[in-house]
Amino acid sequence: MIRKPAVSGAFYPDNPKTLETSIEKSFTNELAIGKIPKLNKSFNDKLTGIMVPHAGYIYSGPTASYGFYHLVENGFPDTFIILCPNHTGIGYDISVYDEGYWQTPLGKVEVDSDLASKFIKYSDYAVSDETAHLREHSIEVEIPFLQYFSDDFKIVPICIGTQNINTSYDIANAIKLTKEECSSSISLISSTDLTHFFPQDVTLINDEIVLNDINQMNSEKLLTDVYEHNITMCGYGAVASNIIYSADSGVETCEILNHSTSGDVSGDYSSVVGYASGIFMI
Repeated sequence: MIRKPAVSGAFYPDNPKTLETSIEKSFTNELAIGKIPKLNKSFNDKLTGIMVPHAGYIYSGPTASYGFYHLVENGFPDTFIILCPNHTGIGYDISVYDEGYWQTPLGKVEVDSDLASKFIKYSDYAVSDETAHLREHSIEVEIPFLQYFSDDFKIVPICIGTQNINTSYDIANAIKLTKEECSSSISLISSTDLTHFFPQDVTLINDEIVLNDINQMNSEKLLTDVYEHNITMCGYGAVASNIIYSADSGVETCEILNHSTSGDVSGDYSSVVGYASGIFMI
């Protein structure tokens, strides 16, 4: 079973060479971290996970570069567990793509079926389901950033259809129990954008609220603030799961590395989307 690209040629280039160039520019342009990292051959498990955006590379790639830079410099684990929101409405509370491969213009990445099956076993909500992933972009756009540096890793793609405190705790606990049973090293990637389609001034206010919650590792306040302030952050459940898992692993704060909006690229600040990168590190 091979999951074919759904948004290549739209969110990122479909030509391999052009895609590699686009990734390099995401690291080196004036809004980015400014340099391309070198992969650490030794995995440092002090970094439990990252938060990165998932828009088109021209818009969110520079902000994503901050998170991926630290991930690459700290070394790759055996398996990345990639958490994303469900934009299509297809699938279940927690839909796990649990076998086969994901294909991008840079090649195929194997799904860690053993780790995925154990995660499903320990979760009260997760099911094996490929349908939620077939048209979902928010995991797909992260994978080429990993493939640029290595082909020696596996993934467990998890699409969260019901984002609340119960599913966030369930995901974090299932990952913890899975890790205890498996010998594989893991890191989490939470794929999310922040405020959607508000003017720049409103976006900056709303984004500051959720980024403060994330920085302080307060998953419950994050979800409460999203609901009460009607903040249109799409992957709050994916980030909350990372907060809970990382806090249990000993992480005390999420370092917010960079924050931007689509207006910083387009120059149109009348209706923007917010992006941020952060790292969870012991």
